[in-house]
Amino acid sequence: MTRQKEPAGNSCLRRRANPLSDCPLAAALAAIGGTWKLIIIYWLNEVPLHFAGLRRKMSGISQKVLTQQLRELEADEIVARKAADIPTPVVYSLTDYGRSLPPLVENVRQWGRGHIERYR
Repeated sequence: MTRQKEPAGNSCLRRRANPLSDCPLAAALAAIGGTWKLIIIYWLNEVPLHFAGLRRKMSGISQKVLTQQLRELEADEIVARKAADIPTPVVYSLTDYGRSLPPLVENVRQWGRGHIERYR
């Protein structure tokens, strides 16, 4: 009897390796760097969200990229994925560890606002 392959989305996530274990800045950027991760953290700090709700708040992100970013954040134990009973969709929220990031996100957001104003 052949075993059916389990769908990719149902596998256990492994913690992602830090590319430069001796560099704190590289570790931080590996975990939260990129265009979307800080934005995901920003919205999940407000309230846990379903995938579709999160995507509605983030215009311009594709389903594929959002899925990838959420999986990476989950693997780094920043975001928790809770599958409820059907038909309720999956809900994403910040973990206790992820709750350490909103002050950083707010500082980056304020800096970004000043940067935008500088070039207006």
